[in-house]
Amino acid sequence: MTQPKPWHSVSFWRKTIFVLVVLIAWQLSCSLGAVPKILLPAPTDVLAALSKAFSSEQMLEVLSYSLSLITVAMALGFLLALICSMLAILNASVRDIYNLILTVMDPIPSIAILPLAILWFGTGLETIVVIIIHSVIWPVSRNFIDGFSAVPKIYVEIGHNFGFKPYRMFKEIYLPAAMPYLISGIKVGWARAWRTLISAEMIFGATGALGGLGWFIFKKRYQLETDGVFATLLIIVIIGLVVEYGLLQTLERKTIKKWGMVRS
Repeated sequence: MTQPKPWHSVSFWRKTIFVLVVLIAWQLSCSLGAVPKILLPAPTDVLAALSKAFSSEQMLEVLSYSLSLITVAMALGFLLALICSMLAILNASVRDIYNLILTVMDPIPSIAILPLAILWFGTGLETIVVIIIHSVIWPVSRNFIDGFSAVPKIYVEIGHNFGFKPYRMFKEIYLPAAMPYLISGIKVGWARAWRTLISAEMIFGATGALGGLGWFIFKKRYQLETDGVFATLLIIVIIGLVVEYGLLQTLERKTIKKWGMVRS
């Protein structure tokens, strides 16, 4: 059966109408002078600043810099979380120790360990990657372990009856059954990684030739170019929408919705 296009759904049009109403009200309030421009620039000014950023302020290079950092850090964070969670679910001793580590490390904000990361790794890119990994690995691991723990016992017993080795047990039983938790963990990790990246870049400044989106926001704020700040935030929002509705929802449709594990 052919899946309906997303823009054919009632949900899509509700969201679209809501966004249009907000934009119109925003533009009207700015045009009528209800809000000072330095506090809230009009949408048209934000779009003009966005065009300027890409045409004359090397925004494409700045964006590529931040995306490369977050991609590397998140890939490492997810890989470490998956390995540690797999070991924890397959071995009771590892699970007890790793749960203790999670309890200790998860509440610590990534920015709080920035001074230590600078002492240990210097002021280069490695420090930002390390604190992003810290922001990702603990909440993602918690989601992964909760998902693996929620796998029905009968599934595990079936795997044992078939003589599955630990790796195959994880691949064939735990991973598919825990997929809703895994996708939820990816969403949490993605959001926390962005917050950490932008915060670190604003504090660090330019760790490379140009710096990233956080550094760009800091410069625009310092220069009182509020429209430039909003333009950069708009880029972050667009990236989030692409990941959420383009990548993660596609993954959900191909897995848990296709398997009937959640309601569409």
